[in-house]
Amino acid sequence: MQLPQPLIHGKLIKRYKRFLADVELDNGEVITAHCANPGGMIGLKEPGIDVWLSQSDNPKRKLKYSWELCQIGDAWIGINTAHPNAIVEEAILAQKIPELAGYESLKREVKYGKNSRIDILLSDPDRGLCYVEVKNVHLKRDEDVPGLAEFPDAVTARGAKHLDEMADMVAEGHRAVIFYLIQRTDCDRFTLATDIDPHYGERFKAARNSGVEAIAYDCAIDTSAVTVRNALPITGL
Repeated sequence: MQLPQPLIHGKLIKRYKRFLADVELDNGEVITAHCANPGGMIGLKEPGIDVWLSQSDNPKRKLKYSWELCQIGDAWIGINTAHPNAIVEEAILAQKIPELAGYESLKREVKYGKNSRIDILLSDPDRGLCYVEVKNVHLKRDEDVPGLAEFPDAVTARGAKHLDEMADMVAEGHRAVIFYLIQRTDCDRFTLATDIDPHYGERFKAARNSGVEAIAYDCAIDTSAVTVRNALPITGL
């Protein structure tokens, strides 16, 4: 997925109130950017890290800047959680996800379950329906296993609810897949952060036992685009 061009570089001053980030641009100007990321952002909100912002010309927007990327060492990380569904959709249509290939049609944000919307619904006359829930991943703690991506980075009651609803779809005879999109360039495996949200871990195990599938892919990231890259192994689950 192509990012808005050109992105603007700056240094993070602070992220606060979940959706706000103060950034000092290279010209010395201090601005407030929208942070489209409600998670804990562990390790990604330290003052002084390199960040890249997009700029909107929409006069109706309260904040014209949006936080898109950050860089820590040699690693690029996608921050904007409004992008993962489009990134995965693009990859499916480009036949880059073998596990999700062979469906005739793709729809986004389709109502299902109990007042929910599935991120991507694949359908085919022969294969039936496949419900795909996309989860953005950018947590990497490296405490014991270098290169390990984890989800979630905060308690997510909504995420647990989605797991239960996906299991319901399998019970109705459909296919259901949780797609963990790792928006980092420095990970080579994925697991759940059950210490952060034990309940999510419990519902994940129940969903897997019910037939819900799980796959994880990382991304190639630079200041021009974020694209799905490689399948990563899911470990410890």
